[in-house]
Amino acid sequence: MENKDHILIVDDDREIRELLATYLEKNGMRASVAANGRQMRALLEQGGVDLIVLDLMLPGEDGLTLCRELRAGKWRAIPILMLTARSEETDRIVGLEMGADDYLAKPFAVRELFARIRSVLRRARMLPPNMQVSEPGRFITFGDWKLDTTERHLLDAQGTMVALSGAEYRLLRVFLDHPQRVLTRDQLLNLTQGRDADPFDRSIDLLVSRLRQRLLDDAREPRYVKTLRSEGYVFSAAVQIGEGS
Repeated sequence: MENKDHILIVDDDREIRELLATYLEKNGMRASVAANGRQMRALLEQGGVDLIVLDLMLPGEDGLTLCRELRAGKWRAIPILMLTARSEETDRIVGLEMGADDYLAKPFAVRELFARIRSVLRRARMLPPNMQVSEPGRFITFGDWKLDTTERHLLDAQGTMVALSGAEYRLLRVFLDHPQRVLTRDQLLNLTQGRDADPFDRSIDLLVSRLRQRLLDDAREPRYVKTLRSEGYVFSAAVQIGEGS
């Protein structure tokens, strides 16, 4: 029997849930629906969910709260595509920082959502094995820092933990997987979020700024992430991968 991608739709609007479920099933996917966090958890416990479409503006536990919970728990490896009625860039950045893999503002074309879902799934499955959360004890060392790829946090030279948002972690992993290589903003957006940039999308620049803050990297004289005007960014530090702590 064909193994269909299983999409969990979490939205309090019944019409949207039914519309999306019908469209996805007509296009070769399996769809389950939930109106709130409680129903979402119950369906996740049954297993087999490949991606979650999560509405930001849910009553009670909102989408950001649920996204943060998902990224901190046993379902943290499941990709999340966040839906919202808001279109401001700051809201999009907040969603990505909480760990969403992509973001789509309402109203949207169902065909575009379907394309985004396929893109996010494709990117998630193209991650190298050492980016999977199930991998035990893998550390990446650079400069004064060590990245724990199992727990997804940084350790400084004294062993102090520095937490990373989901978006910060994915961006750092892309840099560490491609050291000494110029990466354009379009490439970084595609590698971290599985989509192309629009002309006014500054989310990567904002995420680079936040990552530099985590790394205590001075943007004027960066040690790690350097800006190449009109080209993009390059991770300039040497990178070592090892199993030990």
